[in-house]
This record gives sequence, structure tokens and C-alpha cells, in this order.
Amino acid sequence: MPDRGAAAPRVMLPSARTGPMRAVLQRVGIALLLLFAVVAVVYIDRDGYRDNAGGRLSLLDCFYYATVTVSTTGYGDITPVSAGARLVNIVFVTPVRVLFLIVLVGTTLEVLAERTRADWRLSRWRARVRDHIVVAGYGTKGRSAVKTLLKTGVDREHIVVVDPDPGSVAEAAEDGLAGIVGDATRTAVLRQAAVHRARVVVVASARDDTSVLITLTARQLNPGAKIQAAVRESENVPLLRQSGADHVITSSEAAGRLLGVSTSQPNVSEVIEDLLEQGTGLDLVERDVRAHEVGGSARELPEPAIALVRDGRTLPYDDDACERLQPGDRVIVARSARRRAAE
Repeated sequence: MPDRGAAAPRVMLPSARTGPMRAVLQRVGIALLLLFAVVAVVYIDRDGYRDNAGGRLSLLDCFYYATVTVSTTGYGDITPVSAGARLVNIVFVTPVRVLFLIVLVGTTLEVLAERTRADWRLSRWRARVRDHIVVAGYGTKGRSAVKTLLKTGVDREHIVVVDPDPGSVAEAAEDGLAGIVGDATRTAVLRQAAVHRARVVVVASARDDTSVLITLTARQLNPGAKIQAAVRESENVPLLRQSGADHVITSSEAAGRLLGVSTSQPNVSEVIEDLLEQGTGLDLVERDVRAHEVGGSARELPEPAIALVRDGRTLPYDDDACERLQPGDRVIVARSARRRAAE
């Protein structure tokens, strides 16, 4: 899809350490404490100082003297004249000036070092990210999809989130995910997410028309990626499939069906919800038929078989084909948390 004028996409990586902002604020606080300490010392002994403009030093004059002295500006219009004031400048004000400069230089170095580290991490991430999963949209659907992916064993480093909301992407970064701030319908944004090297694209936009545009753009950049998309209305499913989506889930109708089942068969609906929630109770798992299972029946498997996948077709457990498993078959089985723990 052609790019439409918009802000450049921004990459957010999971923080390896606390950012420089806290350190900068701490140093600013230290600098202010040092400045106020000098002001207090000068104000207490203000009779020991001479102002070229004449008159006794006011509190404002003390702030002025402390500021120009600590910052090494030193205009010379206010000077210590008494022995006590000069001694205080030697043993207290001069060391404070040195500490102030150390704080100033340290803050600058901290910011520059953090920026260098961030640039290095970004270039390293771009060089190695491949065969990953791009999740376009980090709303309710996107977060639920990521949560399920993590529970099924997908590493956080293999998930990249794309969302136009900086707050959502920042939340993803806090969760340990890489994120791109930008419109996923734009080619430049999906290139930043390395969609051309991704193995799966999850389209979880809140709008069906946006989902279609994201799917078209992702398919154009990566013809071989698996694209899983969600839509609100079933009438848009054919459009998503024509745009290049491999699987399309109708979110609103799925919720409606679950509500219908819950009304007439509440216990069945609880089991369905349990199956959808990976990592708790019962899970549906798709796996390859093992070598020692070839030739046997799906009913003989150690886990209850729900369906058989053969030559791209999904067959119910009671189909005749399930009576003799073949090499290359995949089975969908129900697996309990107890069995997972035993394994």
C-alpha cells in the first residue's frame, strides 16, 4: 500500500535497564540542594560580602551570587571581603562548585551513553529479528493474542507489536515486547516491524476496514507469511480472505455463539472458555502424529483426539480416516494441566 503522509514510525524495545530520566532527575535534585546550601551559607554571613552596587545583600543577591559562583560564571560584582566569608568560600563553596560540575557533566554523559546504548540495541535488534510474529493492534484482542502466544511457548523476543498509540506500545515494551508506534496500514511501518521476514502476522485491529488494509499491505510485503485476522462482522470475512488472510475469526459472532451456548448449556460454555484459555485446565493442542502412532487409530492416542488434519483438511474424530493414522498427519487433542505438569 502506498504511504500516506504521516509521522515516521518509532521503535520501542523492552528496557534492559532503567532509563536515564530517573538518573537525570536525581542529579537535578542534587544540583538544587548544592545551590540552596550555598545560598544558605552566604545569606547567614551576608555581612561578609560586598556588592559593587552598594547596600546589604538581599536573599535575591545571595541566590544571584550562588548561581554565578557555582556555575563558574563569576562576574565579580559581589565578592567575599571578610576573613570568615573567604574561608567559607575556600572550604565549602569551592568544593560545591566542583561537585556541581561533576553532576552536570555526569548527567550529560548519562544521556549520551543511554542514547548510544539505545541505538546499538536497535541496530542489533533489526539485524537479528526474523521468523517472528507481528501483532498489528495491541488492544483487547491483541493483548489476548500475545498472552496466549506466550502461554504456548513463544518467546517474547519473537513478538513485535505495532500500534498507533504510543501508550499501548509503551505497555508492550514494559511487558518485554518490541513495539512499533505507527499505522500498520503503511508500508514503512510494517517494514520497521520486519514483516518481510516474519512467519506470522496477527491482525487485531478494532476496525474491519483497517484489518483489510493491514492484511493487503502485509501480504504484499511477505507473500509467504501466515496471516491470522479478526473481524467484527462475518460479511467482511470473504474480503479478508481475498486480501490474503489465511484464517479469519469473527469476534462478535464468536462471542454471540458462546452466549447462546451459555444460555442453554452453561457447563459446556465453561469448558469452551477453558479450552480457549491456554495454560489452565484443558487445552486444545495441535501436534504431529508420532512415529510409533502411525498405523494406529486416533482413539488409541493417550490424549482424547478431537480432530485429524490430513492434506490440509480438518476431519472430525469419528471420520473413517481417523481409524488409521498416516505419516504427516496432525492431530488436535485435549491436554490437561496435570498431564502437562507430568511431562
